[in-house]
Amino acid sequence: MTPPDLVLSHTALASGQPPLRLGFIGGALDSAVGYAHHTAATMDRCWTVDAGAFSLHSEQNAATAAAYGVPASRTHSDWRAMLQAEQGKLDALVVLTPTPTHAEVVSAALGAGYPVICEKALATTSAEARQIEAARNAAKGFLAVTYNYSGYPMVRQLRHMIRDGKLGRILHFQAEMPQEGFIRTDPQGNKPKPQAWRLKDGSVPTIHLDLAVHLHHLIHTLTGLSPLEVVADQTSQGWFPGVIDDVMCLARYQQDVRGHIWFSKSSLGHRNGLRLRLYGSKAAAEWFQMAPEEVLISHADGHREILDRAGDAPLAAQARYTRFKAGHPAGFIEAFANLYRDIAGCLRQHQRGEAWQTEDVYDARLAIEGLTMLEAMVKSATSRQWEPTSRP
Repeated sequence: MTPPDLVLSHTALASGQPPLRLGFIGGALDSAVGYAHHTAATMDRCWTVDAGAFSLHSEQNAATAAAYGVPASRTHSDWRAMLQAEQGKLDALVVLTPTPTHAEVVSAALGAGYPVICEKALATTSAEARQIEAARNAAKGFLAVTYNYSGYPMVRQLRHMIRDGKLGRILHFQAEMPQEGFIRTDPQGNKPKPQAWRLKDGSVPTIHLDLAVHLHHLIHTLTGLSPLEVVADQTSQGWFPGVIDDVMCLARYQQDVRGHIWFSKSSLGHRNGLRLRLYGSKAAAEWFQMAPEEVLISHADGHREILDRAGDAPLAAQARYTRFKAGHPAGFIEAFANLYRDIAGCLRQHQRGEAWQTEDVYDARLAIEGLTMLEAMVKSATSRQWEPTSRP
C-alpha cells in the first residue's frame, strides 16, 4: 500500500491550506476539455469547483453543474452575469470557451479583478494575446495558460537532463503531433463531426491553435530557446475541404538549433502521436506521449537505455508525481493535475503580493511568442520562403 504521508504529499491538506476556489466559464460535459479540467483541478484537492457558467444551453448547463457538484444558486446562464455575481467568492476563473472568444472573456475577467486560468490557445492571433496581456498588466492581475503536456513527469525529467548537460549541446530536434480526427470514420463508415468552431479557420488556422501551440511550448520548456525563422507548407486532405489539417515546418532557433515540426489531423493510425526527439552532441532523447513513462536515451558510444520513474530519474520520482509506484503508468489527467498544482502554488504567491516564480507555468509572454511563430508559418506557406519569427 502507498503510505499515508505519501498520499498527503499530493494534496493541499499536506500544508494545512484549504483548497482554492474555482469558477468555470465553459467546460460543460459535452465540451472537449471540461471534464478533463475538472478532474485534473480537483484530483489533488488543491482546488474546488464552486461556480460556473458552463454552457449557453440551459439543460447542459444544469447537468454539468449537477455532475460537478455546483449548486444551482451558483450556476449562471451567462458569463457576464457570473463575473458580477461571484465577486469576492472565488480565487480564480478557468476560461474553457472556444478559442475565438478568449480575447473578450479573459480580458473582461481580468478587468473585473479575477485571476484567470485559460485553456490554450490563449488567443487566435498575437494581437489578441497582446490585448489580453495589456488587460492583465492594467489590472495587475494573474494569468496562467494551460499547456498540460509539460506536466508529464518524464518530460520534466528530460528537461532536467538537458539543463544538466546530459545530452550535450542541442543540435536539432523533431517535434510532431499527428492525429486522425479529420479523416478517420467510425466503424459504420460515418464521417467525424468536430465542433463547428473548429471547422472555421481564421488568419491562423485552427489546427495551429489546437496542436502547434503545444509543440512550440514543449520545445521552449525543454530547451529554453526561441524560434527565429520558419519555412512551412500546409494543406487540407481530410473530410473538410478548405480546412487546414496538415502542416510541416522547418525552423531555425537560437544557438543555431534546427528543428522539424509536423502536426496533422489527417494522418490515419495516430490517435495522438505527440513525439519529441532531441539530438545533442553527447546523446539523443525521445519521448512519446502514448508511452509517457519512458524516455529513450541513445548515447554517443552506441549504447541505448530506456529511462523511467524507477530508474535514475530523481525529478520524476519525487513524491508529488508518485500517486502510485513506478510500473503503474500515470497518464494525461495526472499530468494535467501536476500543472494545476503548480498553478495553485503560483496563485498563492500572487495572493501574498509576491511575483510568482516557476519554470512550469506560463502567462501571455510565451503565448505571444508562439502565436507570432504560427503567423510566420502561415505567411511562409503563402510566400514559399523563410519568414522571420519576431520575438515579442
